[in-house]
Amino acid sequence: MDSNPPPDLPQKHRSDFSHYLPRLKRAFYQADAVVFWTMPTHLRRVGWLDERFHSVFREMMLHTAAREGLLCPAYCLMPEHIHFVWMGLRPDTDQRNAMKFLRAQLGPFLKPAKFQHQPHDHVLKPAERQRRAFSLACTDYVLLNPFRGKLVKKPSDWPYLGTVVPGYPRLHPCEADYWAWFWRHYYAVRTPGIEQRVLPPREME
Repeated sequence: MDSNPPPDLPQKHRSDFSHYLPRLKRAFYQADAVVFWTMPTHLRRVGWLDERFHSVFREMMLHTAAREGLLCPAYCLMPEHIHFVWMGLRPDTDQRNAMKFLRAQLGPFLKPAKFQHQPHDHVLKPAERQRRAFSLACTDYVLLNPFRGKLVKKPSDWPYLGTVVPGYPRLHPCEADYWAWFWRHYYAVRTPGIEQRVLPPREME
């Protein structure tokens, strides 16, 4: 019988498996994390986007925001995918939990289409979270999509974009004074000192 111990096997990370998209460690999605999310439909299926789905989306985003302590400063529903931004407000906020809940709630209303098995995300770095850089990124990454897709002549004409801030149902990110108001509100409702947390090295799971 061979008494030698078996060789150490290389450690598998979650992102090493081809059916998973890379994900940062969970801490990067928690507390005051700011994340740009994209939810494509499976095989880019279309035909599900209408005013009914938009209303359901807003309702479920509101419930998710209440559960997990989130603001959504900008979202845009496109014919084959959804873009939005989440900003965490509480020490116990977890955007990965929030995404799991949101997908489960929206799934029945998307049928016969369904979401791709995993959403895409980009967790913002400190430089990307600066006010001007962030506002421009929201415009570029989220709000300009219908214009780039030649669906409208200007973003504000697209009926399926907006913002989800609990208590403020009529806000619109294309209004001239929106961002000045949003930043005041964000700092007023975010847990004080949450931004001082120390994160681990920025590595994938």
